[in-house]
Amino acid sequence: MKENVYIRQPIVGVLGHVDHGKTTFLDYIRGTTVAAREAGAITQHIGATEVPIDVIYKLCGKLLGRRKFTLPGLLFIDTPGHQAFTTLRKRGGSVADLAVLIVDINEGFKTQTYESLNILKQYKTPFVLALNKIDTITGWRRFEGAINERLEKQSELARSIFEEKLYDIIGTLYENKFNADLYVNIKDFRRTVAIIPISAKTGEGIDELLMVLVGLAQKFLEENLSVEKGPGKGTVLEVKEEVGLGTTIDSIIYSGVVRKNDTIAVGAKDRPVITKIKALLKPKPLDEIRDPRERFDMVDEVHAACGVKIAAPNL
Repeated sequence: MKENVYIRQPIVGVLGHVDHGKTTFLDYIRGTTVAAREAGAITQHIGATEVPIDVIYKLCGKLLGRRKFTLPGLLFIDTPGHQAFTTLRKRGGSVADLAVLIVDINEGFKTQTYESLNILKQYKTPFVLALNKIDTITGWRRFEGAINERLEKQSELARSIFEEKLYDIIGTLYENKFNADLYVNIKDFRRTVAIIPISAKTGEGIDELLMVLVGLAQKFLEENLSVEKGPGKGTVLEVKEEVGLGTTIDSIIYSGVVRKNDTIAVGAKDRPVITKIKALLKPKPLDEIRDPRERFDMVDEVHAACGVKIAAPNL
């Protein structure tokens, strides 16, 4: 591999209907990553959460065995609150490489689930389905191991409720022209959507979800994730006013390097805004927040893939 080329972490969009568990899922990951901090530093990005590969190894443990990956980790985009996902793959290439569609096992597909599915279909984004809230199934008990092993240990009642709900979801996906199955039953991941049952509340199944995401990205996306250390490219998630900084843009950088004092072009309504970066800001870890005005650390440069707040004149 050329010296100026490196493999960036895949950008993973998290989508789903309101209250189906997107935020709880991300909060759980943030919590466990903070707990596993000695294995790899958790970075709280703007609009995104980075989970380093060392943390994934630690969380997945026995599931991965001795398997190793060349990816540096996963970068989850917090699409809750962001209408940006629909435009994330426009202007200059695909920003979300993969997606997790979160569905409440009790409620199944709802309005925003179908909307999310249409976005994924439109942009041909590979995705997995996280079937959340399995802990709420009557009689469900938590065991170690993969889902097929855990299912065998459940009571007949819990297993039958789970299977009925699962087949409903598989049926809904089939009606929308997607083949789907539990990930342990899939031979060809290119043709079948992987379903991973989880509880974002208790953390059950999240190790399997991370394992499947990293495995899919490594196997099918590695070529797309090779980026050069050239000029940075990114997409704007939100424009915000910040005390002492003025107008700032929250951005996901998906290619190259962005440095303080770089000249950048930002797409605006009529014509691009050409401006010079005054400051690059990354949020401090949550436990360091003392004063809302000191929530950010100034950095001199950022590398793809990451989330960053950019302060510049005339935004």
